[in-house]
Amino acid sequence: MTYHPKSDFIAVMKQRGFLADCTDVQGLDEALLKGGVPGYIGFDATAKSLHVGSLIQIMMLRWLQKTGNKPITLMGGGTTKVGDPSFRADERPLLGPDQIDENIAGIRRVFGAYLTYGDGPSDAMMINNAEWLDGLNYLDFLRDIGRHFSINRMLSFESVKSRLDREQSLSFLEFNYMILQAYDFLELNRRYGCILQMGGSDQWGNIVNGIDLTRRVIDHEVYGLTSPLLETSDGKKMGKSASGAVWLNPDMLSPYEFWQFWRNTTDADVGRFLKLYTELPLDECERMGSLQGSEINEAKIRLANEVTMLLHGKEAAGAAEATAREVFEKGGIGDDLPTLTLSEEELGDGISIVQLIVRSGLAGSGKEAKRLIAENGARMDDAPLTNAGLMIDRAALSSPIKLSAGKKRHALVQLG
Repeated sequence: MTYHPKSDFIAVMKQRGFLADCTDVQGLDEALLKGGVPGYIGFDATAKSLHVGSLIQIMMLRWLQKTGNKPITLMGGGTTKVGDPSFRADERPLLGPDQIDENIAGIRRVFGAYLTYGDGPSDAMMINNAEWLDGLNYLDFLRDIGRHFSINRMLSFESVKSRLDREQSLSFLEFNYMILQAYDFLELNRRYGCILQMGGSDQWGNIVNGIDLTRRVIDHEVYGLTSPLLETSDGKKMGKSASGAVWLNPDMLSPYEFWQFWRNTTDADVGRFLKLYTELPLDECERMGSLQGSEINEAKIRLANEVTMLLHGKEAAGAAEATAREVFEKGGIGDDLPTLTLSEEELGDGISIVQLIVRSGLAGSGKEAKRLIAENGARMDDAPLTNAGLMIDRAALSSPIKLSAGKKRHALVQLG
């Protein structure tokens, strides 16, 4: 994109690598120059936490606020009752209202670390689309909103085509999802003057739908902006680690494990991730991203510290770094390592090492744990583990045991 932005927000999006596409970048740029622009991103309430895959969107909202505009975090309390068909191979299990409310409360804690909520002109708002979706009269909705949607066009969307091409069932309930999502933008514009929707580039079709609907129904000018779909340089989807999703809530993933995820960034991604996930100056991001050899490791520690500080605070970031240095450099046991605490009943007459490796999160299954041992990838108290049949008893747990998978993943096992 050769356009030279005038507004701070578009400049940041472009310079730091957030900008994939925009429906009208010049029009949006002009609107942003006046300040106070309300912009939103929608988040499903399918779990009690978001994971690292959502962090690029959260950072976009943070920058929107930092440049004097008004971020809206739209929770899909209504749409979560329907299920999003986008690129999924199967229908998503539907959740009840109590579970959805519980999930929204968990997600709210994450947003609170990045955004300032309140009543001021650039204070963030959290809105639940159940506000307008729960009370919809179906026949009125079909008459007033449904008539603006072409089935031919809806069938052409990649998210729908991919399901139909694989001859997998797409329920009418899910098919409605894109209409409801478009309706969200219309309602946010009507109720809160919101003129911008942002999301990942896989949401482009849904965003354009909302823009078209808002123009047709109330003839208001609104805009869409997408970020690139992020993969790591080795082709993995952002947000996944060897042991599963990298959750943002500390009760689902400890600050140490979160820090460790960023510390394990591949060399080629360091500069890009510093620009996207921290607020360090661009020249500093570029300088650190171009370091070589052992120096790049210090850049990874800086990345891990900065990202962890934004989410969990300075103290948690410092504790994670101190633990990592103790574990890696001194071979000690850090205070902050993921810990499995066994009760006397669980321990019984003894527990297998394979079971401990699985339960401490270092392997996804017994088969994977046995393979780790067979391939000399597992250690106990820094000594190689060679016997997959080893039983750990009360005497062995008289002090905590440190288990390791490879060089970078560790956990403590102790008796409660």
